Amino acid sequence: MPARRLLLKDGDTVKVGSRALDVLIALTESEGEVVGRRELLKRAWPNVVVTEGSLRVTIAGLRKDLGDGRNGVRYITTVTGRGYCFVASVTRSLAEPLEPAALRHPQGAADHRLPARLARLVGRDAAVKALSTLLVSRRFVSVVGPGGMGKTTVAVSVGHAMLDAFGDDVYFVDLSAVADPAQVPSAVAAVLGVFLQTQDPLPSLLAFLADRRVLLILDNCEHVINAAALLAERLYNEAPLAYIMTTSREALRVEGEHVHFLAPLDYPPPGEQLTAAEAQATSAVQLFMERAFAAGYTTELTDADAPIVAGICNRLDGIAFAIELAASRVGAYGLQATADLLNNRFKLLWQGRRSAPPRHQTLTAMLDWSFNLLSARDRLVLARLSIFVGVFTLEAAQAVAADDQTEAMEVADAITSLTDKSLIWVAPIDGIGHHRLLDSTLAFAAEKLAQTAEVNAVSKQHALYYAQYLSSRAGKRVAITIEDVAAAGPYLGGIRAALEWSFSSVGETAIGVRLAAASAPLFFQHSLFVESRRWCEQGLAALEKSAGDDATRLALQSTLAASSMFTLDNSDEVRRSIDDALSLAEALGDQEYQMHLLVGLGIFLTRIGDIRGALAVAQRNITITQTIGSPSMIATGESALGAAYHLIGDQMAARRHCERGLTKAKEAGARQVAFFGYDHRIRALGALAGCLWLSGFSDTAVKTARLAIDEALERNHPVGLCISMIYAASVFLQRSDLNEAQQLIERIIAHATRHALVPYQTIGRALTGELAIARGEPAVGASILRRALGDMQAVQHHTLAAAFHRALAEGLLQSGEVDEAASVIDGAVARSETLAEPSGLPELLRVRGDIWLSVTPDDPASAERAFQQSLQQAKAQSALSLELRSAMGLARLWSKQGKTAAAADLLGGVRQRFTEGFQTADLMRADQFLAALRQDSAAASIRRHRRAEPMKITAFNAR
Repeated sequence: MPARRLLLKDGDTVKVGSRALDVLIALTESEGEVVGRRELLKRAWPNVVVTEGSLRVTIAGLRKDLGDGRNGVRYITTVTGRGYCFVASVTRSLAEPLEPAALRHPQGAADHRLPARLARLVGRDAAVKALSTLLVSRRFVSVVGPGGMGKTTVAVSVGHAMLDAFGDDVYFVDLSAVADPAQVPSAVAAVLGVFLQTQDPLPSLLAFLADRRVLLILDNCEHVINAAALLAERLYNEAPLAYIMTTSREALRVEGEHVHFLAPLDYPPPGEQLTAAEAQATSAVQLFMERAFAAGYTTELTDADAPIVAGICNRLDGIAFAIELAASRVGAYGLQATADLLNNRFKLLWQGRRSAPPRHQTLTAMLDWSFNLLSARDRLVLARLSIFVGVFTLEAAQAVAADDQTEAMEVADAITSLTDKSLIWVAPIDGIGHHRLLDSTLAFAAEKLAQTAEVNAVSKQHALYYAQYLSSRAGKRVAITIEDVAAAGPYLGGIRAALEWSFSSVGETAIGVRLAAASAPLFFQHSLFVESRRWCEQGLAALEKSAGDDATRLALQSTLAASSMFTLDNSDEVRRSIDDALSLAEALGDQEYQMHLLVGLGIFLTRIGDIRGALAVAQRNITITQTIGSPSMIATGESALGAAYHLIGDQMAARRHCERGLTKAKEAGARQVAFFGYDHRIRALGALAGCLWLSGFSDTAVKTARLAIDEALERNHPVGLCISMIYAASVFLQRSDLNEAQQLIERIIAHATRHALVPYQTIGRALTGELAIARGEPAVGASILRRALGDMQAVQHHTLAAAFHRALAEGLLQSGEVDEAASVIDGAVARSETLAEPSGLPELLRVRGDIWLSVTPDDPASAERAFQQSLQQAKAQSALSLELRSAMGLARLWSKQGKTAAAADLLGGVRQRFTEGFQTADLMRADQFLAALRQDSAAASIRRHRRAEPMKITAFNAR
């Protein structure tokens, strides 16, 4: 019974597969004639690529079901090289009628077949498995997501996966071609092969499916959403054996529906350190490379190219269709050029596969499909929201998209509607609801906005909103807090766009000045120093042309001074910029800005090596912070003073003020992030770690250094992290923990390079040289140090210069370049004495003693004088660790001169003052040398005692 798709034998139904039945019907329709293999394959497997082996298996199954060959009866014969022939007699009769409401369509057998599934489904295996499981347990599942996400592909794959479970009764209905919602039931009936004889097809369709176990896939429901929702709900309730899967850009929101939001393909975050292996572990990159190869690209993905591909997939939000379009251009343009083209509107016009539905031929066509389904209000709001770059809040959206005709509540309703339709994504950040447009949707909507006369008005509202938002958060505060950075950080893209518009030929510079003053510190705190300086300069230039207020000028000038220090090295221009801002703050009587700028001036003076000047500025600053009375201000002032004392060599004062600063920071709730680009809690911890090591508390210094790194990592502050790692690396080098030092130095260089912190890159290289010397490679280390010190001199960055000159001199001495070593150490000593920078003197004088011993071994007086001076300086600075090193040098000299007891007393007196760090290299060497000295001293004492005893003479009487 072909019409009813039933095979009966003696009135009993013979269970046969759907494809086998298609083959049987095709053969019986051509009774006695040969039907070619290709025709049978096309009939039973439409739109599916299979081999002839599948046909042979199906024919063999049919023969078995028919009893072919039993009792000499033949049904199907094989005609070699041509096909198959049905040879039994066929009697044709009228089929028994079905219910009056619905008759099977005799030609409908091929219409219900699933489309061909992809040979390889990239990144969606888990989704197919999850949907299959959900479908079996829930019966009614909607796959929801933006256009191009791959909903249809996944639904088709689920259908194929479920064929056996449903005995091939899986029906795929493409609703995209249905223009009239009233025709949805008819479209479904047509695929099922059902004749409808009433004006209202729904009851008939429900009656037909009432007792049939089928899987019905309704694809592309969004443009007929109400009709599709009604049909799906009725099927769920009245056809209990029917299973329904729908795909749509929004949920149907009816009884029984279980929504599965189809997530984007996973993609790696862009980053310079990303490897090809890491990138290709993600499904988005796998799809991209597959399609790129298919488009003629022949190069395997390399580590160098991995960040480019990751960036493309990131920009395209993991949307499969957009990734395929981009990848199709790689063969012609290459990876970098394709990435560059993503910034161009023409990406919306890139052509997809010719066989794809029209709505999936280009991104524009895909988005037009969604856009044209929107109400006028939703179109208007979507276009206006395209002014945002990145995420935005509901408050921001209402401020920008609402006007006299569109109230704020209407904007909120529109956002809800657009979110339901997958045109806006929800992106929660720290528990706060945010929204964003996908990149392709953003580009499309921006074109729609550009075609209107309101683009400038929307841009103005956008810029005004961020100017007001940032100003209200900052108030009159100078410093940027953790909360400021966290809260405003996600909006940097939008703020940047607002600034670009404000200072453009069509913008309003008054808004730009206000926005620049409020946002430049934010760019600065994200280490975007060049950009921060740019907006300050533009704001100040605009103020020169108008009567701008001095408070705004001060905000711009102070941030310009800070950003200039990170972009113009340590030039005189930076000093002038700081002085100008400080003069303005003093004229306005603004103590917070004075404090901020004095901190900056102290940092600048430290960098150029004027430690005395930095100390004086820090002491001046303490008076101001005490007047202000804010715990965070006092914490910063104390920390800055502690760091200055540490660098000048007063370790007791350094420790006292650093600990005060940390205590005050705790009272302030650790809210203060930075003044002048430095996190002063991190700076205080780093200085305290160095101070503790110098004071002889080596183990505690390590714990403090690690705490500084941990806090810097937690705060994600690039400058603070570099500073913490530099302090820690110095501590590990001094302790001779060389492996840990190496790891930190490598991190310093990588981190400073990533954030373009050139001075810290140079310090990292200098530390590499010092490490090489410590590891017994003096020539290599000296070469590295020479270059690094030259670079530091070129930009007038003299932080740690004394320590690096000491290390260079040691390396030259070990390499046999004694004269150059002496020249380096003499220059470094003279510089320290001239600049009143005593902190490095103990080590410089100690190495000078070693050099003089090498140069004039027969005249040790100069060396002894250098060691004595080194020892005195170390004592004056409360630097017990350096005192130990100086004592070791002097004790060795005395030991060679035979003064072992004096040497042992000197070294033992210093050694006994240590209470920790007993496993460090210096203390273990001191213990060994001290034991040898005491042994030699004891032996010498015995010898002296023996020489001092009177000679005993025994007389013998002669006999």
